[in-house]
Amino acid sequence: MLKSVRDFHVKGKRVLLRCDFNVPLDEQGNILDDFRIRKSLPTIKYLLKNNSKIIIMSHLGEPEGQVVDSLKMDKIQDALSGYLGKPVTKTPDAIGFDVEEYSFGLAPGEILLLENLRFHIEETNNDKEFARFLSRYGDIYINDAFGCCHRAHASIVGVPEFLPGGIGLLVEEEIRNLNRLVKNPKKPMLAIIGGKKVETKSALIDKISEIADWVLVSGLIKKEIDEKQMKFSHPEKIIGPVDAVQVGGQEPDIGPQTISLFNDKIKKARTIFWNGPLGQIEKDEFSKGTLAVAQAIAKKWFCFTAVGGGETTEFLDKVGLTEKFDYVSTGGGAMLAYLSGEELPGLTALMKGGK
Repeated sequence: MLKSVRDFHVKGKRVLLRCDFNVPLDEQGNILDDFRIRKSLPTIKYLLKNNSKIIIMSHLGEPEGQVVDSLKMDKIQDALSGYLGKPVTKTPDAIGFDVEEYSFGLAPGEILLLENLRFHIEETNNDKEFARFLSRYGDIYINDAFGCCHRAHASIVGVPEFLPGGIGLLVEEEIRNLNRLVKNPKKPMLAIIGGKKVETKSALIDKISEIADWVLVSGLIKKEIDEKQMKFSHPEKIIGPVDAVQVGGQEPDIGPQTISLFNDKIKKARTIFWNGPLGQIEKDEFSKGTLAVAQAIAKKWFCFTAVGGGETTEFLDKVGLTEKFDYVSTGGGAMLAYLSGEELPGLTALMKGGK
């Protein structure tokens, strides 16, 4: 049974909070989209309200065990401080006896942000001693990094071995909303699976086709399915494009007939899940199909609409339609794994329990 942050007496306690602040950055290291930071705020504010001593840890980018200046947590520190309206202290490193000493000196309501966990290769290697040292900073461990729950990393699965732990409000919200898709969803249910690399989405397509009435797939996904002769349990539910934009032998976007076909299914649906763009949305001229689908879903009433995946959510933010969806997931791979029925190591570790 998963415990929630609300199940713990956190007043005056050091709460070691794992967040997912792996946000997109520009070449200067500026934050392009702070969606994940904003989604972490309810748990942080809950802990502040309950007079906790908060130690936050996260990773940023893929430094592969090296210190990369552009991936330091300074911009995250600034963003958090701005949203919370109070100072956030950042450590020069994620590991150190001075960090441990500082954690003991925190007063209730103070916030300490650790430097990028992935500056240490021990994080991604799930090194037990690294996890043990991190655990010394807290009395309670809370995982609010849903987007990382499919990773067997030290701060996700190692730390819970040494501390009593549970999930934060963001992870609670993710599980509740994703369960609405897989446990008795309102019918008809529609799933839209775009992007590419069918290998990463084949399990999801197969699993969600058991539940959904229709599964619409992008041109690239359909092409890979056909080329690799992939077999699914409900192939009759899987619908690909019927036409496409043609450019130099490539098909960078769905065509008008496909937009009409997809919109017809959208109109009939009572539950909609969407992951992945339907064209090369990095170029405006090839984002028309994805935009048309987004606009059609945004107009839905009396329908539960959920979307996830970095490319898709960034696109919705860009075109100003994010708020039109009932739920926007912070998880990419973790969301796909959860909906595919796979075990998430981060959640399993919490159910096993620590000391």
